[in-house]
Amino acid sequence: MAKGKILSIKTIVAIGIGSALFVILGRFGSIPTGIPNTNIETTYALLALFALLYGPTAGVLIGLIGHTLKDAIFYGSPWFSWVIASGIVGLVIGLIASRIAIHDGEFGKKEIIRFNIAQIAANAVAWFVVAPILDIAIYAEPANKVFTQGLIAGASNIVTVAVIGTLLAIAYSKTRTKKGSLTKQA
Repeated sequence: MAKGKILSIKTIVAIGIGSALFVILGRFGSIPTGIPNTNIETTYALLALFALLYGPTAGVLIGLIGHTLKDAIFYGSPWFSWVIASGIVGLVIGLIASRIAIHDGEFGKKEIIRFNIAQIAANAVAWFVVAPILDIAIYAEPANKVFTQGLIAGASNIVTVAVIGTLLAIAYSKTRTKKGSLTKQA
């Protein structure tokens, strides 16, 4: 990356595509849980993959932009406490998972464990702590309601990312040539 350049064109394109896919999956890839305004979301598996592939800046921006657009389009206005939580998920996964060499075709047991530790930490912080506290601070929501919603959202996101996100990352890594796997013939 050139000096003074904040984001590469590849990362900017990834943010745009990731945000658009976040909106689409948020609309068509959500399963109601029975808890008001709380769904099982496949969007977080995609967010985790993009954060893994493009880093924390892409992760946070996809979470913020994608969730803002999804809420604005489908609910009329963004619910900023959850928008911020989505950004935190992308940021934390991007930061922790940055040591995984998925672009080199490496995504074995060790990388799967590291990826899932990152996503569990990210989802736990975002949904068990940040979203409920911001719901109370910004919207004066009742604590028992928002902590229940956060618990359900966080747990379902952890499972969704662990299953779908891990499978997506494994599939992606298989498309990459492993470092040192090619040899020069004499």
